[in-house]
This record gives sequence, structure tokens and C-alpha cells, in this order.
Amino acid sequence: MSNSITQLQYLMRCLRDKQFGCAWDKKQTYKSIAPYTLEETYEVLDAIEREDFEHLKEELGDLLFQVIFYAQMAEEEQRFTFDDIAAGIVEKMLRRHPHVFPEADITRFGEPTTLTEEQIAQQWQQIKAQEKAKGPTNNSLLADVPASMPALMQAVKIQQKVAKVGFDWPDVVPVFDKIREELDELEEAMKEQNRLHVEEEMGDVLFAVSNLARHLNVSPDLALNKTNIKFRRRFGKIETLVSAQNKKLTDCSLEELDHYWDQAKSEGL
Repeated sequence: MSNSITQLQYLMRCLRDKQFGCAWDKKQTYKSIAPYTLEETYEVLDAIEREDFEHLKEELGDLLFQVIFYAQMAEEEQRFTFDDIAAGIVEKMLRRHPHVFPEADITRFGEPTTLTEEQIAQQWQQIKAQEKAKGPTNNSLLADVPASMPALMQAVKIQQKVAKVGFDWPDVVPVFDKIREELDELEEAMKEQNRLHVEEEMGDVLFAVSNLARHLNVSPDLALNKTNIKFRRRFGKIETLVSAQNKKLTDCSLEELDHYWDQAKSEGL
């Protein structure tokens, strides 16, 4: 193991030391750290989207620190160690790549394979199915879709699972029809002024839209994130243009703001 990893593990033990450690770090639990893990993951994705590789290096370090944190807590409870984590993923990857590592033997790397790309994909699914069969017994097809997964990502994962057993449209055309149907139902719920019904129908719309994204082989999370970045960029331009007029945003009409938006858009922002 590299000296840097060893030093990072030692640093984490110091932070959690009962006598001399950091008060904040000492009181953390798996659940209290979980939101930070999600936040760090999105910051990694943001750096990748912006192609800011210097920042990406930093964010990957923050994400690695989350793993080190969990490993330290687990080691304190004598559950597992960081070495166990690393050994486990090595064993899994060797097992899942027999076309690269024959008989899951890392020393046999470089031996040629006769398998086609399609056969490799089928083999991957067979191996995953075997792994799943060894896990906790739960016959539901959706049992291994984490309920804590971000909603849009979870929707796509659910749709992918049921599509494998044929519960899916054959092409994208009926998906558009389903979105229009759900929008009509949302509009009807709005007329009823029933908040719970509106929320339900809004969820149906989002589920249908995420299904469209899946059929188009687009990640709805990443697509929406790109739109968020684009909106931030264009709205920043609006703020600059308004400020140049010695005005506040609240001093402008919607028509003025729309004009500035169109200007930002025309500039390729």
C-alpha cells in the first residue's frame, strides 16, 4: 500500500482518537456522514462536467476521504478494515472479468481471449446473477435498487430492471404518448386544487420523462445537471448586464430580464 494511503489512514485515526481527536470527527456516524458522501460525489461529477481536472483531483481526494472515514468507523467496531474493502473490490473485479483475468487469476493478465463483445456482456450478466443468488434472499426483482438512491437515478434503475423481463415499450414513440397522458392528468389535478394529487401526478410526469431519457440512452441526472450549469451561466450574464445599468434585478420587468436572457443565449452562453 502506498505511503500516502497509509498516512491518510493514520490521519483519520488521529481525528477519531478518543483523547486527542477532533470533537466533530469523533461524534460522526455512518448515517451522519452519508449526506457528505453524496455531496462529494456530485462535486466530482461537477468537476468532470467542467473539465476542471485540477479541481477533480481535489474532489476525488474528498471522496476518498469519505471511504477512509467509513473504514475507520468500521475498524473501530471490528467489522472490517480499509484493506478488506480494497481486497473485496479486487476479488470482485477479477471474478467479473474472466476474459481479462482467466480463472480470476491476476497473474494470467495478457492471455488472449476468443470471446466476442456480446459474449463478454452475457458473461458479465451471468456472473452478476450468480453473485446475487448468493446474497440475502429476496425474490423481488427490484430488491437491490437502493431506496436512498437519488430519485431520478432510482427511477431509471427501476425501469432498467423491469425492462429485462419485458415490461417496457419496444420504442420511444409510446413514451412520448405516456408523457402527454401524464401531463394531462397533472393539469386535471391542478384544477382540483388537491396538493397531494398534484404531487402524485408530478411524480408520474417525472417518472415518464426519466423513462424517455433511458430510451434515448441519456442520464436524466447528468442532463438536468448540464441544464442547471447552463442556467447559472446565463443568469450570471443577466446579473452582469443589469448591474452595468446600475439597476437591481427587482427593478427590471420580466420583459427586460427575458431580453437579457436572449442576449446571453445569443452569445452562446
